[in-house]
Amino acid sequence: MSTATKQWTLEEVHSLPDDGNKYELVRGELFVTPAPSPEHEDILAKLSSILEPYVRAEGLGMIYHPRAILAFDSSEVEPDLMVRHPHSGPGKTWDNAPIPSLVVETFSGSTRRRDQVQKRKYYRDAGVDEYWMIDPERRTITSARACRCRLAAADHLESKGCIGVADVRSGVGFRVKHNPCHSERRPKAEVEESAPPRSLGSFRD
Repeated sequence: MSTATKQWTLEEVHSLPDDGNKYELVRGELFVTPAPSPEHEDILAKLSSILEPYVRAEGLGMIYHPRAILAFDSSEVEPDLMVRHPHSGPGKTWDNAPIPSLVVETFSGSTRRRDQVQKRKYYRDAGVDEYWMIDPERRTITSARACRCRLAAADHLESKGCIGVADVRSGVGFRVKHNPCHSERRPKAEVEESAPPRSLGSFRD
């Protein structure tokens, strides 16, 4: 006999204690994440420093970290990193914040499945252009993108002695190329020839 899984509401999540855990709600499913490890934060700090010049030069907005919220479909999450434009005009809330152009999540033992499955679908449905999944154990980055043509592609990038994403202009550990399916502004990265990229499916899987 199956037991129904509890469906949480935002009101219930907002009433939970501020105990150092991160509480996120994705379509009724509650995700509880403990405080991050130093390695987790080192990865995100390096990634932020790499992305910041490009985000500024291309006018893509600002880089946000928890406790910045992405709210959509009666759900709320706090991505490890997101790039979006700031609010414009009065009445600023998380509900009317611009949709990010990029969201990044870094796997841990407790978050791997949700980052690959529930959150990937959630970010796709919310209209996020690009979603990066960083795997510190396997030293890889998987990038899922939504194309103009409504198709989607995923790249599997293998680290060469360093954890971090490529500088999208000059390359730091990766080479960069563009996929004609995407906007010319959207970088598509490619690992060195010794570790060719392989498909991991699409944003719509």
